[in-house]
Amino acid sequence: MAETIKFGTDGWRGVIAEDYTFDNVRRCAQGFANYLIKQGKKGQWVVVGYDKRFGSENFAAAAAEVLAANGLKVYLTDGATPTPVIAYAVVDKKAAGAVNITASHNPPTDNGFKVRNETGGAIDPEGLKDIEAAIPDDMKDVKRKSYNEGEAAGEIVKFDAATPYIEHLTRDGLIDLQPIKDAGFTVMVDPMWGNGAGWFPRLLAGGKTKVIEIHNVRNPSFPEMKRPEPIQPNIDVGLQATVDNHADVLLITDGDADRCGVGDENGKFINQLRVYALLAYYLLEIRGLRGDIVKTLSTTRMLNKLGQIYSVPVHETGVGFKYVAPKMTETNALIGGEESGGYAFRGNVPERDGILAGLYMLDFMVKTGKKPTELLEDLFKKIGGEYFYDRVDSPFTGDRHDREEIIMHNMPKTLGGLKVVDLITVDGYQYNLEDGGWMLIRFSGTEPIIRVYTETRHKDKVQAILQDGLKVAGIK
Repeated sequence: MAETIKFGTDGWRGVIAEDYTFDNVRRCAQGFANYLIKQGKKGQWVVVGYDKRFGSENFAAAAAEVLAANGLKVYLTDGATPTPVIAYAVVDKKAAGAVNITASHNPPTDNGFKVRNETGGAIDPEGLKDIEAAIPDDMKDVKRKSYNEGEAAGEIVKFDAATPYIEHLTRDGLIDLQPIKDAGFTVMVDPMWGNGAGWFPRLLAGGKTKVIEIHNVRNPSFPEMKRPEPIQPNIDVGLQATVDNHADVLLITDGDADRCGVGDENGKFINQLRVYALLAYYLLEIRGLRGDIVKTLSTTRMLNKLGQIYSVPVHETGVGFKYVAPKMTETNALIGGEESGGYAFRGNVPERDGILAGLYMLDFMVKTGKKPTELLEDLFKKIGGEYFYDRVDSPFTGDRHDREEIIMHNMPKTLGGLKVVDLITVDGYQYNLEDGGWMLIRFSGTEPIIRVYTETRHKDKVQAILQDGLKVAGIK
């Protein structure tokens, strides 16, 4: 019996050569093909792209062969391509959807299989269940043709996804690059050995601004970091390089460049909740735009404060862009995002875009003439004070259901000395606290890990809340 493949928070991920095999990738591709054909999309185009992990281009070719054998035509990227660029290609090519071979921020042992719909955005949970159900159990039910045969028949076509994306950024009014080029910034960039390499130098060339990249070649073992995830300690080398080069800001993109991290001019990390609030503040205050905000329950309440100040609705969803993207499409939201550092913007596709997020941070600095630390100070003045956040991840063994029973049995009255006022179980276990803060316990959708998150107005209580959260989860 073949292994059962499940799509987690963002697609299916596995350990290369253990469960992430060519046959299992082909099974996934057949399931996606079955799903699209059932929707009446046989004969339409599907975009296939990939990252710089071990074997990604070969896994992408295998997926393309299966799709072509099922009567779907394939646009295959001509190299490793950022996730947001693949997503935009779906819209640009009027394709039925996309397959993206990437494990994003996972450890180097892993690879993954993401799917996207005709908007370039994540497919909703019901659609993912339909795709899972359409994945055959046996390889005899997987259709295949050789890559060369598909290419000769014009059913697999390699293409450049970068140029249309860059034209879209400027043509559609998302960003004016010239003022950033003229600003004379020194911008440190860490693409974490991934798909973001070369993008900021290309976009910002030809002016006074200087871009310095590190970790900008392909290396699937991701040296100097545990994984290509834009949080500490993975970014410590980049933070130090920011100081050493007297840079004005550090921009970090994760392995597939759909997420963005930021370091300030002093080489200090600005956590991803604060970056999300800064980006929303930039769009609302500096650019004067209005529109709904979509946020996962694991991200910042600073967005709720901004929603009140600027009289815009704030929608809260479960964790993952499979919830955020459909809600953004439904509401024509101004911005959508999650705790992991993924942010999407109106006028673009409903997909996380680490490149555009980084450009918006630079534009924020240009339009205000302020450094990142000063922008944070302005934000805190606007919302009435600072918010403090941290997260701890802990591996767990045994059955998830048993662990959930432990969590429900250990209902706390206080966390870090703050009274628990209610419990929300939309996605995991979120305990709202008396200061307006929260603590969340949830299971990773891609790894056997329990995550404990908190955001509070009390800096001195962050670690105590997290430790109490681990106790509730039966970890300590």
